[in-house]
Amino acid sequence: MDPFIAGAALTAFLIVFLGSGIWIFAGLILVSVAALHFLVGMNLDRIGTIASSIAYRSAATWELAAVPLFIWMAELIFRTDVSERLFRGLVPFVDKIPGRLLHTNVLGCTLFAAISGSSAATTATVGKITMGELSRRGYNTRIAVGSLAGAGSLGLLLPPSIAMIIYGILAEVSISRLFAAGVLPGLLVAALYSAYIIVVALIRPEIAPEGSNRYRPLDYLIALGNLTPIMFLMAVVLGSIYTGIATPSEAAAVGVFAAVVLVSAMGQMSFALLRDSLMGTVRTSSMVCIILVSAALLSTTLGYLHLPQELGAAIAALELGPVALILILSLFYLALGIFVDGVAIIVMSLPMTLPLALAAGYDPIWYGVFLVLMIEIGMLTPPVGINLFILQGMTRWTLWQVSVACFPFFLLFSFAVVLLVIFPEIALWLPRVLYG
Repeated sequence: MDPFIAGAALTAFLIVFLGSGIWIFAGLILVSVAALHFLVGMNLDRIGTIASSIAYRSAATWELAAVPLFIWMAELIFRTDVSERLFRGLVPFVDKIPGRLLHTNVLGCTLFAAISGSSAATTATVGKITMGELSRRGYNTRIAVGSLAGAGSLGLLLPPSIAMIIYGILAEVSISRLFAAGVLPGLLVAALYSAYIIVVALIRPEIAPEGSNRYRPLDYLIALGNLTPIMFLMAVVLGSIYTGIATPSEAAAVGVFAAVVLVSAMGQMSFALLRDSLMGTVRTSSMVCIILVSAALLSTTLGYLHLPQELGAAIAALELGPVALILILSLFYLALGIFVDGVAIIVMSLPMTLPLALAAGYDPIWYGVFLVLMIEIGMLTPPVGINLFILQGMTRWTLWQVSVACFPFFLLFSFAVVLLVIFPEIALWLPRVLYG
């Protein structure tokens, strides 16, 4: 079949099935089955054999074991008072900065992202404390909502990132190097957000009420004590990876053990906590893994249709430079982010886009960071922005109101992508220093 016709038919299948509102994994499976049957000409028995083989191969990947473990660690912390301690610990250190407590959204999400690996968990956990406090103290709600949505998406970029693990599995690159590559871009985005809050606070001081607290040295020591639980988990998880003591998958198990010890030492361990955290882990992990399996089947379907090769040849024929290619891919991912969830974007698009990026001379580690950044931008775009949904539930605002509040941070995220393209060492320097 002509590749153009096959591509148009596959796109139509995607629009029909994914646009119908059914679960993403079911839509991907239906698209794959329809394409293999009607476009390739396979009978259903043959499709079933291929699907079962792909399902086992995808689900049995050892690196995938890190996903439920990191999710479980985040669930344990989410259901304790660590997030409240995090807020109390940050307050004295941001009190003298223009914008004051608005920075707790950015710093809180940055720290919590380093132990959760999930954007949704980061946004929900930090937001359940900061949004109520900031509103009660008279802070500008729009900037509070926008900064939380933007900074919450750092859960996908800063290690241990579930999106990075999935990319590393599919692209067959070192997950440890990917984790290292995400650190500086993540800190760059956080710095841009805080800088924006400072500038706005200097121009419009009314967004942040004047502080009345005068903190003593003892207050700062108490604040450090409140930050100790989250710093402890960061040190255990990231330290075990970067010192070479554990692989990312092993570090996930170390992190869960450390979280259990920490929660027990805080006197908050209970049967209900274990039950609820495990149930939450099973639900989230099942969602991620079944999307991976269904997307692997779609990738195989693309291979049978020869679409990645044909697409690569078509773009190569345009003789685009590396920057022009990245611009096209950026627009492509922005369009996908409007309609599709982040994990699904990775698994659906990677078979087509990664060969193009490699052919243009981009490092696969750098491309992983670029891809995750683009997915994070998608989390700030309606109508499928996960962080927008979370904040809509917290604020009772309309989706449009939340989107308007997030728009400045969407622009800052886009600027970070531009900086990453111009200065690729932002992502590549740390992995080279740590691993050679």
